[in-house]
Amino acid sequence: MNARLDRIGLRRFAGTGERLARAVTIASVSFGRSLLWLLAAIIVGCGVWMLLPLSKGNSAEQVKSEVAAVETAPSNDPAGSASLASEAQVPAMADLGRLRISSQTWRRGGLGSKALVTFTLRNDNDYAVKDVEIVCAFARRDGSHLTDRSRVLADPVGMRSRKTYARIPVGFVNVNADQAKCSLVAARRA
Repeated sequence: MNARLDRIGLRRFAGTGERLARAVTIASVSFGRSLLWLLAAIIVGCGVWMLLPLSKGNSAEQVKSEVAAVETAPSNDPAGSASLASEAQVPAMADLGRLRISSQTWRRGGLGSKALVTFTLRNDNDYAVKDVEIVCAFARRDGSHLTDRSRVLADPVGMRSRKTYARIPVGFVNVNADQAKCSLVAARRA
């Protein structure tokens, strides 16, 4: 065919189709290779993500309070007086028996993925409290447990008073969560 086109002076157009076919083949091969590299990157990324440890907010295990876990060590001082350094390290724990949640509701926020809790905290103690830690347990409609979320509230609550916290975000919740029950875990004297 090239010989026939050469006679009439159109040989330069004869190679155009072959060059175009070669360019399309090279483009399709490089596109296929780039898709393979993208797939390999996704697989490696998912593998690394699966090996990372869970954060405190995403685990379904029971939440343990660091504040409640602090205990005072017995003093070896013969006079019986504790040093000022050891007293400064141990936070003064509040009596949780006289601190309670009197009313609570919850709703979804953040396109339905976050839990916003509204509750009233009542302090019947003779001292103000701060750093109140709450844990909210979320359950399905049938009552089966889904997850726990915790939150520390730094605002102080005065002695013999109550304070209402409106729409406090406690974390991400499952879409199947229908019920929430919040309870107090720890608090410190203000």
